[in-house]
Amino acid sequence: MATFSYRDTATIIGMVVAYIIVTSLLSIRLRSKNSEQFMVAGRSMPAVVVAILLMSEFIGAKSTVGTSQEAFTAGMAAAWSVVAAAIGFLFFGLFMAKRLYASGEFTISGFIAKKYGNGAKLAVSAIMIYALFLVNVGNYVSGAAAISTVMRIDLPTAAVITAIVSTIYFVWGGLKSVAYLTIVHSAVKLIGISILVVMAWKLTGGIKPMAASMPQHFFTWSGALSGGTIGAWIIGTAGAIFSTQFIIQAISATRSAEAARASSLIAAFLCVPIGLALGFIGVSARYLYPNIKSLYALPVFLQHMNPILAGVVTTSLVASIFVSVCTVALAIASLVVKDFYVPRFNPTPEVELRMTRWISLVVGFLPLIFVLFVPQILALSFFTRALRLSISVIALIGIYVPFFSGKRGAVSGLVIATLATTAWYLLGNPFGIDNMYVALVTPAIVLVVSKLLFHGTGSDLQDKGLTHRESH
Repeated sequence: MATFSYRDTATIIGMVVAYIIVTSLLSIRLRSKNSEQFMVAGRSMPAVVVAILLMSEFIGAKSTVGTSQEAFTAGMAAAWSVVAAAIGFLFFGLFMAKRLYASGEFTISGFIAKKYGNGAKLAVSAIMIYALFLVNVGNYVSGAAAISTVMRIDLPTAAVITAIVSTIYFVWGGLKSVAYLTIVHSAVKLIGISILVVMAWKLTGGIKPMAASMPQHFFTWSGALSGGTIGAWIIGTAGAIFSTQFIIQAISATRSAEAARASSLIAAFLCVPIGLALGFIGVSARYLYPNIKSLYALPVFLQHMNPILAGVVTTSLVASIFVSVCTVALAIASLVVKDFYVPRFNPTPEVELRMTRWISLVVGFLPLIFVLFVPQILALSFFTRALRLSISVIALIGIYVPFFSGKRGAVSGLVIATLATTAWYLLGNPFGIDNMYVALVTPAIVLVVSKLLFHGTGSDLQDKGLTHRESH
């Protein structure tokens, strides 16, 4: 495997730096000038722009590197980790997008509050902040792995670079800037993935030689994965899409409820080919370099490219990092500001925007503390989706089975589901049961038990009154 000279490395770094400078200036030019633009882009975004934003949120640095990492050991079936997002966006567009847009809320906690009250709102907000914070830890690790490979720097240093640049983007720009920059980042990312696929195909000779010498499971629909794991991925990703703060925030930036639905359906279409491409890259890496660490299944191909192509691919990975980190960090900052800062301090619009930027700055750098403690990116990714799935269960019960909804049960269900899911993940999914199923079942059980135990109490009667008023 070839290595880059210092001159080649300087060329690649120069291309990345030039890209960063140009897009940073564009971010400043498109920056949000008030809180509404920062949070929901003034509700003026075209459906196609939002669709690309949604797709990039679920196929960012974490999924790009993580899916190839999983395919290195599990086979092409790892593509399900991205195809699951296509399924999730399809159902979200058909059943939830218009309803959430019509609610007028741009935080999932605000939507929950309309069904379950302020206590549930704060619980949802805290859980979402926890989940999204872990998402960005994974984003920093996967992004740093790609950057460190080419730039010959250690993982922590690469993570710091990731934090500095991405934080500049979203602290200055807000959603308005991030949305339009995502078009640029996504185009560069797709070009980079295409180059990687072509390079992998050239080095391996295609699927036929690999299939002839590798174990059969690398090319089956389930690979080394169990049906339960694939099912958990689909359920968890769909559930995460239904409740993830940035998804709600992004569709709220469209011009109408129909545009919100259209953006979700377009995003579903965009996810499928990317998932298959990432799976192929990971399997190719296993065929060519069976002894490397799986984390480097995607960036390992950079070493076979000339400096210009390697610079384009590295830039595409950097772009992928920026999309992921910016959108997630923006969602965290929005929840902190909307649910905790504004109710407590009731600031003027100018002070709110200024404090939002300061809070965003902290949100951008805090994940660096945990970067060295993440062994398996994709496992972390789906754990964070499990946490968000429990919120979706509570929301869907409140909408479609209101008889079982109740303030007491909602708060208890959210807290117990979060603790149970976290414990199950840390224990390594005992008995072969994925933590995703714990997140799916626990809140529903708690709601049902709460309704049976406290049926007819004052709290329950208040819930009935709330439901009655909402129906009018």
